[in-house]
Amino acid sequence: MNSVTNGKTYYITTDKCKTITAGHICYLTENRTRKKESNEVPVICIDQLGQDYYLKSSILKEITVKEAELLQALKDNAERLKWFKEEAALRTALGLTKNTLVTVEEKKKTLKGVVRYIGRIKEPKSTYHHTDPIAGTFFGIELQGQDKGKGNTDGTFHNKTFFSCSKDSGIFAPFSKVRPRTPILPAAEPQSSPQSFTTGDRVTFFHEDEEHGRHGMVMGLEEKQGRKTVFISTDTNEKGEKGGEVCVPIECVIKEELLPESDAMDVDVPEKEGLIPDLGRDSLVQIRLATGPAYGTIRWIGRLPDLGHTMAGIELEYSLGVSDGTFKGKRLFQCPPQHGLFVKLASCHPDSRFGGAPEGGREREAERSLGMLGNVDPLSSEQVDKILVGRMKGIQGHCNSCYMDSALFSLFSCTSVLDSLLFKSTETRDAPIQNTLLHDIVNPLRSKGFVDGKHIMKLRQQLQDRGYCHSYTTEEKDPEEFLSLIMQQILCLEPLLKISAGGKVQESYCYQIFLDHNHSLVLPTVQQLLEHSFHSSALRLAEVPSCFILQMPRFGKKFKMFEKIIPSLELDITHLLSDGPQQCVMCGQLAQEECVDCFRDQVFSRTGFKLFCKTCSKQVHSHPQRSSHQRSALCLPEGFPGRASGHPLPRETLELFAVLCIETSHYVSFVKHGPNKTDWIFFDSMADRQGEIDGFNIPQVQACPEVAVYLDMPLAELANQVPRDMKGVAKRLFCDAYMYLYQSSNMMLYC
Repeated sequence: MNSVTNGKTYYITTDKCKTITAGHICYLTENRTRKKESNEVPVICIDQLGQDYYLKSSILKEITVKEAELLQALKDNAERLKWFKEEAALRTALGLTKNTLVTVEEKKKTLKGVVRYIGRIKEPKSTYHHTDPIAGTFFGIELQGQDKGKGNTDGTFHNKTFFSCSKDSGIFAPFSKVRPRTPILPAAEPQSSPQSFTTGDRVTFFHEDEEHGRHGMVMGLEEKQGRKTVFISTDTNEKGEKGGEVCVPIECVIKEELLPESDAMDVDVPEKEGLIPDLGRDSLVQIRLATGPAYGTIRWIGRLPDLGHTMAGIELEYSLGVSDGTFKGKRLFQCPPQHGLFVKLASCHPDSRFGGAPEGGREREAERSLGMLGNVDPLSSEQVDKILVGRMKGIQGHCNSCYMDSALFSLFSCTSVLDSLLFKSTETRDAPIQNTLLHDIVNPLRSKGFVDGKHIMKLRQQLQDRGYCHSYTTEEKDPEEFLSLIMQQILCLEPLLKISAGGKVQESYCYQIFLDHNHSLVLPTVQQLLEHSFHSSALRLAEVPSCFILQMPRFGKKFKMFEKIIPSLELDITHLLSDGPQQCVMCGQLAQEECVDCFRDQVFSRTGFKLFCKTCSKQVHSHPQRSSHQRSALCLPEGFPGRASGHPLPRETLELFAVLCIETSHYVSFVKHGPNKTDWIFFDSMADRQGEIDGFNIPQVQACPEVAVYLDMPLAELANQVPRDMKGVAKRLFCDAYMYLYQSSNMMLYC
């Protein structure tokens, strides 16, 4: 640990001594030295006006200056000592950066936000003869979503601005109250521990003074006369003789992946003898272990040292292996620890769970080759029935992956609005994630209509390995958090939305709809929800987005604000733009004034902000009920004529292309794939299942033209529809909507 900064070494006291309590931050300057033959250190304590203290070295723990600044932000020494001992929390705080999504504790409530500032908000204590070298490091958090307005600042502290946000939507907090929403894992420290073995481990052992090591598989552990031994089933030797089962002292056994690097290996040159024609790299296979069948994907084929057979390196579905893709110190393929296993290729058989699904080796090789050529165009409406509709179609779900399956299917199956994610230049460390997204997920989905669950697991493993969350491969997440992670933190896509609020432009990747308490909506359209949300928060769009991702007003996964929401197939955002000509809602001529008080007055129209030309505005507000309304002038683009030219004013609209829905923690999606009202498909990555613990999920894509029936239905009739009686899967779309995805056909040209 390097704790020396600008000639100062920092410490925290772990016990009380003299007048100094435990948890005090102090420092030693390089021009001060210990007394000879003394165990005391001459330190200066923060907040003690430069006074010298000689403290026992046994109660001083060395810390870095960044750790000292984080701890100094806490309210007292007892709390500092407590959180110093919480090493994981302190290391996590050191990894937080600006724009990290976090939760912050405020008045015993956990609020969602994003880090906008990291640093001191107060200057170090100072007197005429001394100034402390450090002050506490605080995190400036801008609250987001439904937690906006629950803070206590707009980014200022003691009349000094550290970041900007709307009123009462900011919080300054010490690290003890801040947690990343996608945890930042500290780097694992190497540990030296005795070697342990489990049944199924591949090992090399030295037995009865043999000059060369022999190979086998661990069958179990035994203890004889206080000495631990390993029970091993041996491989055949060079003469083809099987050695049977032997017990070997544990100190004479080593796991094969731990062996030092040996002679060069002849890799990727499979023998023809005994090779199953349909098994190649990326083939799904099953093998027989002592515990029963195991399933995986061939990642490597070739020869290994001292073995005469063609071998296969398999990435197993579960942690039943003994390797991470290395053999005797040489990496042959990449997989998670304990998911790799090397076996004879002749021992592999096609995965029986997938039957006729397009998973054969040759098809997978052709599919992968196709993907490596570049982009595969999204499926057209004519191709959907031929390629995408059916059982074992779409993206196969596995182990709580439905949030990711439905999001990726919605974004990439039938539209190219976010294809820039797949091809933009990115950091070298993130290139494997982008490659997996393009070659293993998007291209197979568009070319074959099916993505094996292994590829989604591979993407989840890559995200987990990058430290974004320790449970990405096992637990359910929120689609919004996943999309923000991919777009913002990993592939660094330009923010999709630029929203103007109070003269300032804020950027984001999706928009959460919030409504004030006095709205009168009962059976709203998406258009109405968006307008009411923008109106209540005084927001405008600074520019037309190419992709507009809207989160519906609901709290958690259970409580819905509305029983039904009507999808708006076209979203008119003309009047939501901060700049640009607008139409008068009365006569259609050029609007010159806006009246926010008229917004809820449906005399003019059920949707839209109430914009008027001067003539209509004067007439409307001559009514006694509207005479007190406050009107404001609209800003017109520079050079735009002040009067209507007789030509219709341009309108900006977005088209709906997908809807994510959630019911009982399970995500599914609808995709609008063509111009006709009936051009809808429904996707469920876990529609059915084959087998139990060793089984697999069956994804399904089905046409759902019944959606059009309800979209054409009069509002009163639709409101009276009992959800469980609605035809097909239409109930899921109208009652369980979580996220709407819109695109601009014009702006997509510039993506």
